[in-house]
Amino acid sequence: MRTIVLQICLAALFGIPAFTTAGYCLPDAGSAPHSHVDRVLVYKSKRLMELRNGSEVIRSYRVALGRNPVGRKVRAGDCRTPEGIYRLDRRSAASRFYRSIHISYPNAADRAAARKLGVAPGGDIMIHGLPKGFEDLEEWHVITDWTKGCIAVTNAEISEVWRLVPDGTPIEIKP
Repeated sequence: MRTIVLQICLAALFGIPAFTTAGYCLPDAGSAPHSHVDRVLVYKSKRLMELRNGSEVIRSYRVALGRNPVGRKVRAGDCRTPEGIYRLDRRSAASRFYRSIHISYPNAADRAAARKLGVAPGGDIMIHGLPKGFEDLEEWHVITDWTKGCIAVTNAEISEVWRLVPDGTPIEIKP
């Protein structure tokens, strides 16, 4: 029942389809270790984000993506999460979501591809927590892809990412 309520709330608030699925589960990973994170890896098809140090996975998170998740982001408003290599270049504690870390999309290749199509590439892609007022729905946020192209985690998880991942860290987003 809570699943249906969350889907309807997200659909009403963000204008998203109410019955798509994100569907990837991870076991509870416990508290965060004190290791240095040197890159972030996102697997869109698995709805999985990993914080890594070399080949070691420091932490893994279930994520929600843009509501049109398959394929590369091509233009502003396509609701796709980008694919490629970027940087986590700045952060904000004052966004409409609980904390956000900006992804450096679009890169030069993204701008060139959009220019070739005669469209704007879009931007303002983030890793972020939940919208303010939806904190009690944290455990349910991954049942559907609901963002406009961002990568969403729970508020507790974005606090952990915020603490573990320094500005300038590379992020690779894979299909």
